Amino acid sequence: MLVSKRVKRLLQLVPGKQRFGVYRFLPFFFLLGGAMEWFMINVRIGKETFYDVYRRKRSERQYEARMQKNE
Repeated sequence: MLVSKRVKRLLQLVPGKQRFGVYRFLPFFFLLGGAMEWFMINVRIGKETFYDVYRRKRSERQYEARMQKNE
C-alpha cells in the first residue's frame, strides 16, 4: 500500500486536475508515443530497425500471395 500512496501523490502533482481532469495526462502519452516511434525508426537492433523487418515481411507476404494466385 506504500507504493500506491506514492503513486497517488505523484499523480496529484500533475497540474490541471480541476480544469482537465483525467485528460491532463494526454501530453505524457503523446510524448511516450513519439519517443516509441522514434525508437522504432532510428534504433537498430542487430542490423535492422523495426520498419526494416516490417517492410521485408510485407513484401514476403505479397510475394507469397502472388505465387499462390499464379498457381
